[in-house]
Amino acid sequence: MSASNTATGTTSVPAPVLDATGFIMPEEADMLTGVLADINAAFGNTLNTDLSTPQGQLAMSLTAILGDAYDQFLALANGVDPARAEGRMQDAIGRIYFMSRLPASPTTVTCICTGAAGTVIPQGALIKDQSGNSYTADNILTLDATGTAQGTFTCTSAGEVVCPAGSVTISQSVAGWSAVSNPTAGVTGRAVESRTAFEARRKTSVAVNAIGPLDAISAAVQAVSGVTDAYVTDNSTAESITVNGVPLAPHSLYVCVNGGADADIALAILRKKPPACAYSGNTTVTVADPSSSYATPPSYTVSFQRPTPTPVYVTVRLASSAAVPSTVTTDIQAAVQSAFLGDDGGTRARIGSTLYASRFYAAVAALGAWAQITEITVGTSANPTGFTVQMQADQIPTLDASTISVELV
Repeated sequence: MSASNTATGTTSVPAPVLDATGFIMPEEADMLTGVLADINAAFGNTLNTDLSTPQGQLAMSLTAILGDAYDQFLALANGVDPARAEGRMQDAIGRIYFMSRLPASPTTVTCICTGAAGTVIPQGALIKDQSGNSYTADNILTLDATGTAQGTFTCTSAGEVVCPAGSVTISQSVAGWSAVSNPTAGVTGRAVESRTAFEARRKTSVAVNAIGPLDAISAAVQAVSGVTDAYVTDNSTAESITVNGVPLAPHSLYVCVNGGADADIALAILRKKPPACAYSGNTTVTVADPSSSYATPPSYTVSFQRPTPTPVYVTVRLASSAAVPSTVTTDIQAAVQSAFLGDDGGTRARIGSTLYASRFYAAVAALGAWAQITEITVGTSANPTGFTVQMQADQIPTLDASTISVELV
């Protein structure tokens, strides 16, 4: 810094700007030029400013320190914007809405148990998949006169544990219980809530204080512990109608929910639904009004839907070449599965959603220059031919390696 600069406290290093457009930091190359000018001026403009000199090395260190400080402030400035916040800053924004990041949730799988008629399989009975992951029965299952019962089992480990179709066997012996099978893949669990998923839920949560609107009901249901997905709609007419493949009774509310306890979901719906509204759904629960004003709380019957796991099939066709690795199949299966679960920052496949084949293009192309895609198709059959597939309002999509095929053409 020159003598004149010392008196005025000025510098040749360009300053950052914080204005209506946000925080704008100078380019590090410009900062380095300014630091070199200041050091040179402090020594009477007689220094060699080559970066290989001691003064050049000092200038680069000072520039790196400035750049790091500006980077940290930029991250802080972006962190107060819900659209850009992540990590601790996003958690802090969530607290304003009385939200916290959802922990990992376990995989659930629908199984058919067979054996002697009348056999009671206790809640918590264990099965395992081909990878050694354990699952416990969610409820007591009693084998009917034909010796069969259908029920759900939950993985003992939270997270994205994939349970392929036909992969489970009995792990805990119960007298009279001879076999278990899962005709369809399990609904894969969720990792700790991602930045994208957290922000999507925050947007929905702003309606949670209302009573009546569908957004308020959806927000309340999605806030229930263990819930991983929800689809909410209604029929406001006096006639039965079909919405997204599901028949709805007149003047009824329809809530399809994956995960969570039945009683907790029913209570969340009861607290937010409008009065005198009927229900459509395959699960019915009786809950008491939680209002403290009642000496004897009245009870209400609440119905909602539990989704049917529905396999999605994906076929990826690539141009064959010498550059294609021997691990092409497993590499692409992992990439497609990651996009399906939303691990790539996109949207996770959900109840009643439309799945697009184009959703998987970026994930496959990112594997390398060898991944020359000729076509990706999706569907609900083993030989998909479409570019979209529509889940009904009572279907939750599932995907595992067995339903992802790779073809070299």
